[in-house]
Amino acid sequence: MVKKNFSEIPIAIAKISPYIRFVGVIGSSGELLSYYRRSDLKPLLNAKNTHYQFSHIAIKTDLEAFFDKSLGEVEFVWEERKKVQTISFAIKKIRIWISIDKKVVRSEVLRIIDSCLPIVKLYS
Repeated sequence: MVKKNFSEIPIAIAKISPYIRFVGVIGSSGELLSYYRRSDLKPLLNAKNTHYQFSHIAIKTDLEAFFDKSLGEVEFVWEERKKVQTISFAIKKIRIWISIDKKVVRSEVLRIIDSCLPIVKLYS
């Protein structure tokens, strides 16, 4: 089996839209394997809360696996929050977590999702 270079994923996804704030490749234990952060922004989460967020993603990934046989594997999850929108994509036990500016119209978020799917599929 060829080892995938996950460092290429954030760069490829960041090129999709100028509204993408952050792209992280999150490992099965919640570790940040690779990332891109838009340079002109201050992070919304401090280091401790970032660690908790990534751990939460890893735990959710494990829990979602219980339903894969019945419902099928998760392709993506889109979350709208007060300050940011997030999308996460599954590549086996790894998650690609993307944050997007809050004020972006939904059609742009859908375009980002549609553009990410082939990238995710390439690494699946």
